[in-house]
Amino acid sequence: MRILVTGGAGYIGGFTARRLTAKGHTVLVYDNLTAGHRTNIPADQLVVGDLKDIDHLDHLLVVHRIDSVLHFAASASVGESVTHPAKYYQNNLLNSLNLLERVRRHAIPRFVFSSTAAVYGTPETIPLTEDHPLKPVNPYGQTKLAFEAMLADYSAAYGLSATALRYFNAAGASVDAAFGEAHDPETHLIPLVLFAALGKRPKIDIFGTDYETPDGTCIRDYVHVEDLAEAHVLALEQQPAGKLVTYNVGSGTGNSVREVIRTCEEISGKTIVVNEAPRRAGDPSVLVASADKLKRELGWSPKFPDLRSIVETAWDWHRKG
Repeated sequence: MRILVTGGAGYIGGFTARRLTAKGHTVLVYDNLTAGHRTNIPADQLVVGDLKDIDHLDHLLVVHRIDSVLHFAASASVGESVTHPAKYYQNNLLNSLNLLERVRRHAIPRFVFSSTAAVYGTPETIPLTEDHPLKPVNPYGQTKLAFEAMLADYSAAYGLSATALRYFNAAGASVDAAFGEAHDPETHLIPLVLFAALGKRPKIDIFGTDYETPDGTCIRDYVHVEDLAEAHVLALEQQPAGKLVTYNVGSGTGNSVREVIRTCEEISGKTIVVNEAPRRAGDPSVLVASADKLKRELGWSPKFPDLRSIVETAWDWHRKG
């Protein structure tokens, strides 16, 4: 396939682009480098550009004869989406619609979308399955869900084959420690805890210790970025024709904040200073996926099924840097 990967210089997009290339597909990455990194992608695969530039998009799709699109480009901070929703509606909806309309006009038949567990909002049941009510509680989740609705409508009207992958907490690094997680600013728990282990920050904050969980801290589902990338490849290669399908991507296992900190201490051999802070608004006590549909229909099987194996790769990456 000849694949355009938007946002492919970022964390998850970069891992997926490399995985697709390794499987023999022709990959072109389109990224404005706001959050992505040139070093994540070979120079001959990277085109620097923005989804607002529809003429540039048209040119790329035609000249490179693109037949599949994987769409990662988006703003992705829940907190920022609450304080700056305009950015999220512009980037995640309007710019994404630009891309989708180009896909329609050029009759590109396949589309895979980087969605999120934030479309579910506050869980009513655990583990979360794809038929759980969709009630996002922040603009980030709202924009992702709205684009899923666009995909469903385009599939019904124009025959587009589309897949939305709703993933949980991506983490980890490549086993050779060549690629890993590097956000600025960093907001994800595992790298923040490892920064504390490395002395790059004085402590780690635990936001809420009175949740109805075994140790009082929030529980989340962590999935290795390599397993997440493989889910995108399977979704593209086994895509049913002319409709939208959705899949959760998670380990199916929940780990609390205290468990993450303890695992990082064990792997790093460092003691991590903890500060107990009040709860943050909008943090559900438990978010755990059911990935049974993905396993059953696409044969997905995580190679890093537990927190320890995920943190080990992340530690090797962070201490190298």
